[in-house]
Amino acid sequence: MPRVAWIGLPLVLFSFPLVGRADDQPLPADVLALQDRIQKTIERAEPSIACILVSRSDDYKRFNAAPPDEDSGKLGRFDGSPYMRPLGFNGGDREAEARRRLIKTTLDLSDPDVVPESYGSGVVIDAENGLVLTMAHVIHDATKIYVRLPGGRGSWADVHAADPRSDLAVLRLLDPPAGLKAVKRGDGSRLRKGQFVLCLANPFAAGFRDGSPSASWGIVSNLQRRVYGVTSEMERPGVKPTLHHYGTLIQTDVRLALGCSGGALLNLDGELIGVTTAQAALAGSEAPGGYAVPLDVPMKRIIEVLMRGDEVEYGFLGVEFNKDAPPGRGVLVTGVEEESPADRAGLKRRDTITAINGNPVRDKDDLYLQIGLCLAGSTARVEATGPDGRSRAVQVTMAKSYTPGKAIASRRPAPRGGMRVDYPSILGQRLGLQRIPEGVAIREIVPGGAADKARLKVDTVITQVDGRAVTTPAEFYDAMAKAVGPVELTVLNQENRQDRVTIDPK
Repeated sequence: MPRVAWIGLPLVLFSFPLVGRADDQPLPADVLALQDRIQKTIERAEPSIACILVSRSDDYKRFNAAPPDEDSGKLGRFDGSPYMRPLGFNGGDREAEARRRLIKTTLDLSDPDVVPESYGSGVVIDAENGLVLTMAHVIHDATKIYVRLPGGRGSWADVHAADPRSDLAVLRLLDPPAGLKAVKRGDGSRLRKGQFVLCLANPFAAGFRDGSPSASWGIVSNLQRRVYGVTSEMERPGVKPTLHHYGTLIQTDVRLALGCSGGALLNLDGELIGVTTAQAALAGSEAPGGYAVPLDVPMKRIIEVLMRGDEVEYGFLGVEFNKDAPPGRGVLVTGVEEESPADRAGLKRRDTITAINGNPVRDKDDLYLQIGLCLAGSTARVEATGPDGRSRAVQVTMAKSYTPGKAIASRRPAPRGGMRVDYPSILGQRLGLQRIPEGVAIREIVPGGAADKARLKVDTVITQVDGRAVTTPAEFYDAMAKAVGPVELTVLNQENRQDRVTIDPK
């Protein structure tokens, strides 16, 4: 598509209404070109924008349609038609009438006349697999989700994967409508202040009946903005600030109301460059503009993990520092956790970390953000200056950070030996250990499985499988999968001594 020359356009846009024009005077060519570009961009992207209707009602239990407790991402469909049959000449019993009323007013989100109790927006990012990107706070604790698209088409949806730390989630449509179309994804890292952007979303669930999103436009006001204050989601016990509290967001002058979270921020080529979040409204304050999570390289990597249905595993370095130190040129390390990634890479107390993967570290927020964006198991280049003033760079293989909050992953590793395992670094963070044990930590015991019968416990550390050292979950699962008979596990007991347990690996 040919690009439009915008020279002198702001002057035209702002001066034109002031001078007025005669009814027979044509609009300036630049204005007509911009208007045409916006309209065509909206037409291309609109079929991919969804209205997310959410119920958190427990009343689905009355219809045997509640999601199973053991897998909260599988919410399933709801069919109320068997309960809507005529009640007979005398009107039937009161319980049957109450059920009918509940379905018609609250539970059947597929009915356009049912006003949702909670709502948001979403963007189709994979038409073949029926995947819709939205914000995690939109769908947290949902018992049923219905996704309505333009034209009134829609589908019940499961939570394919959700991550509280990035506040992103991917839904999977259970009955994807024919002709489903995914939006083209762009590069949110190339944005500049003053760039024109469009927003397609559903403020106040305006499209809950027909799925038609509302359009607005503006400019990029600023980049790498931080979210201040707390949302209702963050006020829940054990929930940490999101990545966006450390400076990731696009700020625009597009006003975003409740319901716009999960909407599309587009460039004039119709590419998705950000996912909008009504953060100011959620925090209970007014703001002249809004924010969006950028589709830059780190966020794209997180979205790809969610699209696979996997858990997002954030990086862990294992250093201590003064959290109250003023911003400056780097973060002074006051302690290094024994056997942590930092310790193994040679970082020392009194080193000053100045950059990670080439990204400057000026203060603790930069450090939190850059460590988290590395993801567990990845290798990062950490630049540091020693107390003697000499600079050096070390390669660090990140462990896993413990993330409180409710993460959902539909694709989980199959249990081996009746258990699932995790990085041992989460134990140090959860239990306050001074030294990270080598091995893998038992994360989950399958009732009645081999590990349960062997009386193994959650948080037990496994160091070897048949004499082979295992230091990551992948190594553990691989060793158990290759075993052809009973395996001997070397585990650390409560006294930090090694025991040996023989179990069936399957």
